[in-house]
Amino acid sequence: MVHSFDIEDDGGADEAPQGGRIRQRNKARIIAAAEKVFAERGYDGATTAEIAEIAGLAKSNVHYYFGTKEAIYREVVAGIVDLWLKAFGEITAEDDPATAISAYIRQKLLYSRKRPLASRIFATEIIRGAPILRPFLEVDLRDWVEAKAKVLALWAAQGRMDAVSPHHFFFMIWAATQTYADFASQISAVLGHKRLREADFEQAIATVTAIVLKGCGIKA
Repeated sequence: MVHSFDIEDDGGADEAPQGGRIRQRNKARIIAAAEKVFAERGYDGATTAEIAEIAGLAKSNVHYYFGTKEAIYREVVAGIVDLWLKAFGEITAEDDPATAISAYIRQKLLYSRKRPLASRIFATEIIRGAPILRPFLEVDLRDWVEAKAKVLALWAAQGRMDAVSPHHFFFMIWAATQTYADFASQISAVLGHKRLREADFEQAIATVTAIVLKGCGIKA
């Protein structure tokens, strides 16, 4: 789904199994460190030196695996959007709308709980005009939404849900789920907690799911 963001790897097939495992482990450490740095510093404020320090690797190793800061950023963003798109699964018109949509909302909110930094990186990328993501948004994401929209339209035609704009349906779910990562400090403050708890996310899942299903005329 995010092939346009793939980064070529010179190693791979010709490497010994141990070498391949080391490469995968080091790249995973770099990506995890980069996610933290990009979320805290933004793209412009992030440096490969800080990413290397947090990853516990030499700066030269970071450049060896990725080459540039932009390449690291592309890999981070690609991983985020791929994760989110897979959350809805390969739904078909034969699937139960309540089950499919409920599972999607749950998965998106769980990502907000487990990967809040990823959501904040995505939000910051969009706010700054999506200079890296724009090709993906205009092609891959648009095609993804159009494909899922056909399923929602079939459900509506079958009388299994109300006819609603599928585009705005997804915009609303994205906003409702990602806000628990992007605005976690606001929500936790209003709830009177230092940080959002698992129980808060479970309540959010139940509430968002109930509102969306009822708003779409879907019987749970």
